Amino acid sequence: MERKEQLIKDIQNLLNSYDGIRPTSINPDLLQFMDEKTLIDTIDALLTQKEKNSVSDTEWLEQFKTNS
Repeated sequence: MERKEQLIKDIQNLLNSYDGIRPTSINPDLLQFMDEKTLIDTIDALLTQKEKNSVSDTEWLEQFKTNS
């Protein structure tokens, strides 16, 4: 498998890892104009966003903890 094809699949998998949203399917033909660096940057951005969401979710859940 070509490296760019794998990067596109990785992006698709990251997008589909969010709960409560419909599955995303990316047509690889639409991303052929993107170079590997751009695809990797997109993956990094998605991972960063996912991490931020996780921290926000954790902070939100912390407010419901009861003091024992």
